[in-house]
Amino acid sequence: MRKSFVLFAAAAWAGTASAAPVGERHLFAQEPSAVLRDADKRADLRVTVWYPAADGAEETRIDIGPPGEPLFKVGAVVMGAPFADDRRRPLIVVSHGFGGSARMMGWFGLAMARAGYVVVAVDHPGNNGMDRMTLEGASLHWRRAADLRTALARVIADPALGPHVDPGRVGVAGFSAGGYTALLAAGARAEPERMFAFCRANPGDGVCQPQKEFAVGVDDVAKALRTPALAAELQHAGDDYALPGVRAAFVMAPAIVQELTPDSLARMRTKVALVAGDADVTAPAATNAEVAARHARGAALTLLPGVGHYDFLSACTPAGVARVPLCSAKVPQEATHKVAVDAALALFGETLGAPKAARGARMIAEPTRQAAMPARSQRSGAWRSTSQSQRIEAAT
Repeated sequence: MRKSFVLFAAAAWAGTASAAPVGERHLFAQEPSAVLRDADKRADLRVTVWYPAADGAEETRIDIGPPGEPLFKVGAVVMGAPFADDRRRPLIVVSHGFGGSARMMGWFGLAMARAGYVVVAVDHPGNNGMDRMTLEGASLHWRRAADLRTALARVIADPALGPHVDPGRVGVAGFSAGGYTALLAAGARAEPERMFAFCRANPGDGVCQPQKEFAVGVDDVAKALRTPALAAELQHAGDDYALPGVRAAFVMAPAIVQELTPDSLARMRTKVALVAGDADVTAPAATNAEVAARHARGAALTLLPGVGHYDFLSACTPAGVARVPLCSAKVPQEATHKVAVDAALALFGETLGAPKAARGARMIAEPTRQAAMPARSQRSGAWRSTSQSQRIEAAT
């Protein structure tokens, strides 16, 4: 594991102070394992794609929460916009956290798209903030990596999107349970009994506890996986879920790392960078990010002082701070996001190439606050409400 020490003073990064506009498109893919996880037994997998868009179209805010009073700031996109140009661009496939959503990871995905990448994000069936959560969705977490593989294949095969992507240059990124997913997609292998044994010995660890967005703990998962309905799936936990063409994995505050076998982490040839907070009690760095960094060859880990697990959500608005218990960051989230975005761009620039954003790029000025954070590179939750018949997803 490589450790470095970074000191920066940066203006708070608002997620839109960058170059080209971002396009957004939505697809459906068919993922067979989704039938087991989805509350309505659908095989549908929702896929969101962000990409550098041509100038000129009107942008739409995609913040999360009631109209006019969002709880989380995500950013702005141009729905269905044409691509900036005809170049084939590298892809970054993104996995949200337990009970999360593609949109909640928009702060990260939009930044990658503005830098010139095509970003593919999913809503994991049975384990996202848009749909009803299920025990199966919480238990079959290795199938999240199958979701990424299916989404990637769908985008590559799409007649409108495929000509704009380079399937030989793929990166993967994820937060919390999505960080675990990213490591699987980079070549790590799962062994659920390792997680069960860890939690028997360490029942107080945050990952072993029932989660905030869905009251399921590791004991519940262990029991579910031994039922006739899921026992056969347990045999596939250790399958190879590596994405074709994957060259790099960027992992934020990973959870469930104890389930990954050390030898599989050591065998990965994919370049790995991790960022986590040293104040994370939901997926403590000592039992998750530091473990992955210790075993993955050449991995770089950045630990952020005072940063907690949910700081990697989209930035909370004042309304979010007042209404959402997870909005309790001690360090400005914009500063945390900037560290993550800068580290990801460095990793993907080195491994995938650094595509330029659209020609005619423009700078967008927004009010900023000054924020400073020393960073040393040494569970996830959800909230939802109903307002005027609108379901508000605000999950990790």
